[in-house]
Amino acid sequence: MTKTVFIHTNNQQMVGAIVGRHSLQRMSNNPERFDVKIVRRETYDVFNEYEGKKFLRAGGWRTWRNDDLQSFTPVRFTPPEEMDYQGRALVIDPDVFAVGDVNELFERDLEGKAILARPRSGHNGREDYIATSVMLLDCAKLTHWNMQAQFQKMFTGELDYEDWIVLATEPRGSIGHLEEIWNHFDKVTPGTRLLHNTKRRTQPWKTGLPIDFTNRLPIIGKLVPNAGIRIPGKYKQHPDIRQEQFFFSLLKECFDSGQISEAELKREMAANHVRHDALQMMKSAPPLDVAIEQFAA
Repeated sequence: MTKTVFIHTNNQQMVGAIVGRHSLQRMSNNPERFDVKIVRRETYDVFNEYEGKKFLRAGGWRTWRNDDLQSFTPVRFTPPEEMDYQGRALVIDPDVFAVGDVNELFERDLEGKAILARPRSGHNGREDYIATSVMLLDCAKLTHWNMQAQFQKMFTGELDYEDWIVLATEPRGSIGHLEEIWNHFDKVTPGTRLLHNTKRRTQPWKTGLPIDFTNRLPIIGKLVPNAGIRIPGKYKQHPDIRQEQFFFSLLKECFDSGQISEAELKREMAANHVRHDALQMMKSAPPLDVAIEQFAA
């Protein structure tokens, strides 16, 4: 297949990835026109080799932790190689869910660009910030992408993680811009195509669980450059009940169609990957069409 969606994830976010895969196929009028592959960090041995070692991030050194919620981010750069540097790949995070048909994106004229992604000027203090959580890629133009080689360079100081993730090392002329509706950050409108529950603390399937991600703290950062710390506390409820219901309506369809079982959900709850009332939330969720109708209200 020359058009493939890659959902990059780790074990902690597998339920989100399964729901994301279902949403892509469910919301498309022609799902047979593209493949969907879930790619797990755990399948790449290179991450185990560097567990606990220091890597360069934003000019400082941080310890690599495979158990961090977002340890999957380097996997964003695997699709061109996985596609033998041919065809188009759409790369999305495991907390991105289709509200519209991604065929619209696959059929877009890239106008010679290698990458389409949403600009986020000013985020984390960077005017050149590009959100790589959703990227449309022309794989033939990205033969220089090799995730394992690039990942290893972070530990020698040859490549800064932050520069890599925001595409600062890519030629500016090779990057085109996606509209925000293709990577809508915790926001839905009648035009939304891909909803991204990007605020980790309020991801709808994590409510009430202990925090398992690392934050940069400005106060500590004044003493220790680029310090990262896991803040004690729990995930909070998403402020938009419609987005919470949308997720659990999708999860219910995954459950009813056999894409995920009750036993699997219970294991994910026991591992603190999914909120402990997920089964009740799923069973009380409205039909998906009703949940979607609320987005237009």
